[in-house]
Amino acid sequence: MGDDGVPITFSRLQRATRCLAAAGAMALIAGPAHAAGGETPSLVQDIGVAIFLSGLLALIFTRIRLPALAGFIIAGIIAGPLGFGLVTDAGNIDTIAQLGFVLLLFMIGLEIDLTKIASAGRTIIITGIVQFPLTILFGFGVAKLLVWVGIGGGLIPDNLTALYVGAAIAGSSTLLVIKLYQDAFELDTQPGRIALGMLVFQDLWATIIILLQPRLESPELLPILGSFAGIIVLTGLAVIVSRLLLPTMFRWVAKVPEVVLMGAIGWCFAVVFFGGNLDNIAHLVTDANLYLTVSSGMGALIAGATIASLPYSTEIITKVGVVKDFFVTLFFVGLGLGIPQPGGPEVLVIAIVIALAAIIARQIIFFPILYWTGTDQRNSEVSSIRLAQISEFGLVIAFLGLQFGHISPEFTAVIVFAFVITALVTTPLYRTAYSIYEFLKPFLKALGFKEPEIDDDDQSHSVRLVILGFHRTASSLLHNIARNDPDLVGDTMVIDFNVALHDQIRALGAHVEYGDLANAETLRHAGVGSARIVVATVPDDLLRGIDNRRLVESVRRINPEAIIIANAVAYDDVAGIYAAGANYVYLSRLESARALESAIGEALNGTLEDYRVTREDEDGGAETREEILK
Repeated sequence: MGDDGVPITFSRLQRATRCLAAAGAMALIAGPAHAAGGETPSLVQDIGVAIFLSGLLALIFTRIRLPALAGFIIAGIIAGPLGFGLVTDAGNIDTIAQLGFVLLLFMIGLEIDLTKIASAGRTIIITGIVQFPLTILFGFGVAKLLVWVGIGGGLIPDNLTALYVGAAIAGSSTLLVIKLYQDAFELDTQPGRIALGMLVFQDLWATIIILLQPRLESPELLPILGSFAGIIVLTGLAVIVSRLLLPTMFRWVAKVPEVVLMGAIGWCFAVVFFGGNLDNIAHLVTDANLYLTVSSGMGALIAGATIASLPYSTEIITKVGVVKDFFVTLFFVGLGLGIPQPGGPEVLVIAIVIALAAIIARQIIFFPILYWTGTDQRNSEVSSIRLAQISEFGLVIAFLGLQFGHISPEFTAVIVFAFVITALVTTPLYRTAYSIYEFLKPFLKALGFKEPEIDDDDQSHSVRLVILGFHRTASSLLHNIARNDPDLVGDTMVIDFNVALHDQIRALGAHVEYGDLANAETLRHAGVGSARIVVATVPDDLLRGIDNRRLVESVRRINPEAIIIANAVAYDDVAGIYAAGANYVYLSRLESARALESAIGEALNGTLEDYRVTREDEDGGAETREEILK
């Protein structure tokens, strides 16, 4: 279905293909562009062709609900030697890729948040530390197995290339995964928080790989120590300068967006140039080769990370983020441009195998580690399925491997094709993750991955209030009940999947049971049949396998006498939920509007400060509320 609800028919895809073919033909027959009486420089024309095709492909891919990143790479393939040969100058291709690479790493550096790593829970920390090296080992084994069975020996000639297979599949795509979670409003769910934590650790691991890459071919101790020393020196100097000078400089231009943008990019290249000349600077003091030179990618990463910690970081990131997609486009188009003519079908075969290896690694590495470190079966599986793609960092690592001569252009093409394959299946895997889990659940159970044991004490306890699902609204509700009505909290049962929160819920005095809200037997077993009040606080956007209307129907069948309070997202849903048996249906938007209307009235009367004090006395200040979900 399209965004307008109209089915995407084969004829519509044909029309889109014809449009693309026509545009490509126009570009092919177009002669050199002229401006002010002279020819457009070849680099400008080549970048223009790349951007035009990537924009066209992005429109088509977005329309048919495929990742635009894959479209950017395909645009590069179409424009490059493998396609219509619109961009053939090797120097221009390398310039486009290098520029995109530096700016992409700078943007990634801007988003590095070390506080997220420090605040991650036990599950994320252990999984994040262990998962990456284990996946590299798995990928290395897959590559050696391919060679052993007689496939890809020419493309994977040595252990170093096999190591690149592991490094390529070890991470998942931050750009693809976070966008899907944000679009579905699921970033704040348990799978969303797991994905975010995992991606932060993967980016940290990838940064370490990039640091070690220049010395992978000949891992001598002195050059490696020199590289680390260069990173430390450059980071230290960048931090000092960024703290002493940049806040003042950015404060001068804070109200001029284009100057902020140019200042940020100028800082990026200043750090890159300085890091690239550390050895030359060191030679002024000593004739010894200290191996201090820092690669352009690492320098850009450091430049972004130092800006991210500034007082004006939000404004800088916001303004630089306006052109983020342009930087990303240049890098991915540059990768597509650099793909050579395949020597045979073996390139595509190995790409498919590596893509499958990336997906399988999530099942045999990601899922078990998440499960054994405390995440329940359902959330472990859903999170693993949704992380089943190759990371853009994997492409960065492959790009650098080509620059250092570690891998061949043909093998780089293998990694790029594998990325495209996993990118194309990311959206359908994301949308069907819960259905896939339901299919796999019997097999997981047979393998020993069981659902959490049900607490016998909770089962036998008679409750007055049942809260179905535990998200932010339920967190605030339970906090208020525990503070204002201790007797009621002892007679409250919470039914939710997220076992990581169960101990904290019990600590407040409530009872909690692991269960699927879509399963009527779970509701019956938890005591819904004897409850006086049943509250459903999770909106349909976050429920899986059921919605509030069907949930109310199920509860009403189990307990005809219960008072049922449910929520609706849209006005059109209210009548149906009431018809299903709800006694009261609330909409969060209306509750928020009432609160705002009261605050506006107090403001008009000049009593807003008194109103604020009264509300904070009643509810507790935001900074003092020790809720389970902040």
